[in-house]
Amino acid sequence: MEYEVIIGLEVHAQLNTDSKVFSDSPSKFGAAPNSQVSSVCLGLPGSLPVLNEEALTKAIMAGLAFGSNITLHTKFDRKNYFYPDLPKGYQISQFDRPICEGGKITFTVKGEDKPRSVNLTRIHIEEDAGKLIHSADPKIPQSYVDLNRAGTPLIEIVSEPEMRSSDEAYYYLLALKSILRYIRVSDCNMEEGSLRCDANVSIRPKGSDKFGTRVEIKNLNSFKAVKAAIDYEVEWQRDMYSQGKTFPQQTKLWDSASNVTLTMRTKEMSHDYRYFPDPDLPPVILTKETVEDIRKSLPELPDARRDRFVEKLGLPKYDAEVLTAEREIADYYESALKVSGDPKKTSNWVKDEVLGIINKESITISEFKVGPERIGGLVKLIADGKISGKIGKTVFEEMLGTDKDPETIVTEKNLIVVRDDKEIERIVDEAIAANEDAVQKYKSGKDRALGAIVGYVMKVSKGKADPNLVNQMLLDKLGPLPPKG
Repeated sequence: MEYEVIIGLEVHAQLNTDSKVFSDSPSKFGAAPNSQVSSVCLGLPGSLPVLNEEALTKAIMAGLAFGSNITLHTKFDRKNYFYPDLPKGYQISQFDRPICEGGKITFTVKGEDKPRSVNLTRIHIEEDAGKLIHSADPKIPQSYVDLNRAGTPLIEIVSEPEMRSSDEAYYYLLALKSILRYIRVSDCNMEEGSLRCDANVSIRPKGSDKFGTRVEIKNLNSFKAVKAAIDYEVEWQRDMYSQGKTFPQQTKLWDSASNVTLTMRTKEMSHDYRYFPDPDLPPVILTKETVEDIRKSLPELPDARRDRFVEKLGLPKYDAEVLTAEREIADYYESALKVSGDPKKTSNWVKDEVLGIINKESITISEFKVGPERIGGLVKLIADGKISGKIGKTVFEEMLGTDKDPETIVTEKNLIVVRDDKEIERIVDEAIAANEDAVQKYKSGKDRALGAIVGYVMKVSKGKADPNLVNQMLLDKLGPLPPKG
């Protein structure tokens, strides 16, 4: 039997505020265990939560970036359940009046031209729980509780069950992460737990309009894990149905060592959590003017920036996609372009040379040694014909180890392109005499043979001969390329 895969994702993104969502405790990563807690985090009697206004603003920014409707009259609810790292015995979340409703995420699956969209159900604000640390030694059956994460501000972004493959889920997450980083509401660092994903997976016979039994895979902490866990779960469910077996709605964990999903518990329903409005937090009432002010603060989003790079700057779609994948890279490119004035040459240098080093050294573009103004200056020297592309590579290597601007390096090392007609003609004549085989191939109609002669000239001139002048002299001396046949 052929089955259709049904996937919905719930993404928890940590908002990058200095303090927690309902207290003034810091929320920085990497601090000593239990050093960033307060009476509110510990759930001590008499402690009262106070909403972090910055967390609220950043949640609204996310909703606006995804095209959601902002709920002007919202509130917070208590989600009751027991877990050792949840001191209060409940989590403050949002139930029936989330801060954002609707919206969508548009993405393109690799190898496809047409973009796809997945609708969002809601985005709501909630606090994180703490963390349990279990002993790695089986002889010491102990667990420890670190409450540093307790109260950390999260938004949960819930999609409709509209994805039909793990590939769609993967590229959906890439687009989601890109937008959150563009608007700078979350660093989305999965290694530090700033972005986590729960995947809801079910299958049904093709043509059926009824949903199958859903399995939720919790706390996936990499996009690779999301894709692998979905693929395994789909095959597991197919195998179960092919044997005529059924299974209950349940929550599973992904075992990355064994590459399998493992049952954690049967799935709770919303009524199991006994939601009710938190009596310690007043409702939040927003005005349309406040929401519009936040909308005006949003930067140009990645899709719009990519389209502008293609339509206004004339870049190929691939170049635009690479350059707009991260806001910092797009900013770097545009700063370099202001100096160089050449969109395509600047694109080539940023995506090939700059990003090549960044990826090789696993650093961010803000950590890269050569600022955009210096790269722009280098590209301008090439675009203006003052140095060749080959000399540009030499200058770039020098720039990596010094703070000197490219013009200074070119002057100090005497790398300016040679335009002395007599000197270039002398080298051209030498090249023709030294490359008789290439000359004969050219005269027999093989245009690529000219490249060998040009290469000889550039080698003798140490890359300083004006390539346009070299080509023109060769054509004058050798004549136009004979017609083939």
